[in-house]
Amino acid sequence: MTQLKVLFASPEVVPFVKTGGLADVSGMLPRVLAEMGHTVAVVLPKYSVIPDELMRNAVAGPSVDLPIGDGRETMKLYRMSDNATSLEYFFIDHTDYFDRASLYVDPDTGEDYPDNHIRFSAFCRAILELAKIIDWRPDIIHANDWQTGLLPVYLATTRKDDPFFASTKTVFTIHNLAYQGKFPAEAFADLQLPAELYYPTGPFEFYGQVNLMKAAISYATRINTVSERYAVEIQTSPEYGAGLEGVLASRTQDVFGIINGVDYSDWSPSRDALIPHRYGITNLSGKRADKVELVNRLGLPLRDHVPLIGMITRLADQKGLDLIEAAADNLSALDMQMVILGTGDPKYHELLQSLEEQYPDKLRVLLKYDNEMAHWIEAGADLFLMPSRYEPCGLNQLYSLKYGTLPIVRDTGGLADTIDDIDPKAGTGTGFVFEEYESKAMLTAIRRAINLFGRKRIWRRIMKQAMTRDYSWRRSAEKYVELYRKALTG
Repeated sequence: MTQLKVLFASPEVVPFVKTGGLADVSGMLPRVLAEMGHTVAVVLPKYSVIPDELMRNAVAGPSVDLPIGDGRETMKLYRMSDNATSLEYFFIDHTDYFDRASLYVDPDTGEDYPDNHIRFSAFCRAILELAKIIDWRPDIIHANDWQTGLLPVYLATTRKDDPFFASTKTVFTIHNLAYQGKFPAEAFADLQLPAELYYPTGPFEFYGQVNLMKAAISYATRINTVSERYAVEIQTSPEYGAGLEGVLASRTQDVFGIINGVDYSDWSPSRDALIPHRYGITNLSGKRADKVELVNRLGLPLRDHVPLIGMITRLADQKGLDLIEAAADNLSALDMQMVILGTGDPKYHELLQSLEEQYPDKLRVLLKYDNEMAHWIEAGADLFLMPSRYEPCGLNQLYSLKYGTLPIVRDTGGLADTIDDIDPKAGTGTGFVFEEYESKAMLTAIRRAINLFGRKRIWRRIMKQAMTRDYSWRRSAEKYVELYRKALTG
């Protein structure tokens, strides 16, 4: 079958720079596509926060002058090849736009940079100009989230008659619809687009604002999000659609769901270099040893007969922290222990610290990001709690399956697509699922898990069952290739 030429555009990519799961996807999906024989280049901004050692092999390429406001700005290309994967990386450089303390948010104010629309529209226009200059003609431009959402827009409007891109189609991936790239109406004048494209109910206008996510959805050849359930939810529910459900539903034939994959070279207990004891399905003794090590490191008393529940999350309402708050007293009465790792809303920092002080033998709260500890929790915990209000995909439940750490999840988005509710009598399922977004429903699921933990024979069988689930990136990448081909032939 014909191999494809894919230009993968993202505002963040592992290993160079990361604020969230988008960077993980942008780091792994292009790599697997390249391993499958496709020609892939990844393009991202050349942020000053990228470690120098990761850029030492980057070679300066051509520059392009773009109209910005009343003047012109120079955007420069850097190129770097990864011989191990046959991937090529392109970096778009502009000192004023990308030499900042963080990617999107001003750390001094806690607010988004007010010129984000200028920064990322220039990024998108530079990608198209520089692709022509270096004669890198893609079959597919794969844009990710609002920061690259103008790529399908420019190709369908100002570039629609450009013969260089005559055969190029676009795929736009929504990683989290909550972040849409909304700006004041006057920002439209900075995008270098025809004024007539901005009008009430048009592709850009959103309650008197400019919405770059809406525009991308309107113009992309194909659209996907990161789980099948979430693709349905955002078209049918105002709660999930965040105001764009009608726009998405109008393009329902072009909207698809593809679950994210897992990098099992990092997230597998038989290979994990960060955990104290490795283990696998044929020898689970290392998991108990990892629990002992984790409990000791946390300073909790070792209680083998009760489950240890892990939670690694952003401390926010979306992730179900309001359910934890509502259920705090009932949770403390349960026969279990718990460790929570993450940062977020200050009110939840205060709540969890207070609960830890009240229940020092039951709860440990680690208010930080710590990759090593995340691996220790996945390996050492018995259960993993993800009570999300909504969850486009979720990765920790996938990690948990591989580590035999049974997930407790709400029936939403990617959690619903990847976790099957356990039926102890039939011996089926991989986790504990609850439907209603209520603390009572969450508590019922946790109690079910605690009760089953005491039935070691069934528990061990279901653990092994969970560990066999395969969510490797190869499977996801094959579905993306299918989506690319639909875009090219549709």
